[in-house]
Amino acid sequence: QVYLSYSNIATLTHLAAKPGWEITSTLDDIKIWTHEEGDVLSLKVEMQVKIPSDLAFSLLSDFTRRQQWDKHYLTCEVLQAVHEDEKIYYVTSPSVSGHKPKDFVVLVSRRQPCKPSEPYIVAVKSVTLTSMPPSSEYCRSEILCAGFQIYSDSSSSCTVCYFNQVTSGVLPHLAANLTGSSKSIEDTALACIKFLE
Repeated sequence: QVYLSYSNIATLTHLAAKPGWEITSTLDDIKIWTHEEGDVLSLKVEMQVKIPSDLAFSLLSDFTRRQQWDKHYLTCEVLQAVHEDEKIYYVTSPSVSGHKPKDFVVLVSRRQPCKPSEPYIVAVKSVTLTSMPPSSEYCRSEILCAGFQIYSDSSSSCTVCYFNQVTSGVLPHLAANLTGSSKSIEDTALACIKFLE
């Protein structure tokens, strides 16, 4: 478990630090970047939020509140609280155009910064739990690497970066037409800012 949580945080930090991110869309408070490597497409959404970074961290790391702003989350329950900064959640998402709804078992690891210049981190990846095998009702899906980095800008504002790494097989419609889906990404980001503020 220690290794899993460490690799969860490390994978997200590594993804964030990769060179070659390309900006695809800019709104007032939201920037969307993409990074392609082989058949892996990564997404970065940068949001300017007018609340302190520690408050954004506490709101975003509680995944039971995720469906308040993210319509891709239908339900979210804690399966196992490993300890204060590590929880395993079971997530279901609504069915899209006649497909079976998806479900996920994810480990969410959160870390506070050691230095003021470092971000708060909330890292997410799929894990396997024998107590939660795939069911015929859902299509079990995998999150390779996702999560948030939250940088403090001032005592009352912060920059929230959301990352998600997908294989083109998981989200063919996203990989095929990123510009078309940037609208729904922007809508989710706007809902996230509204929820936080």
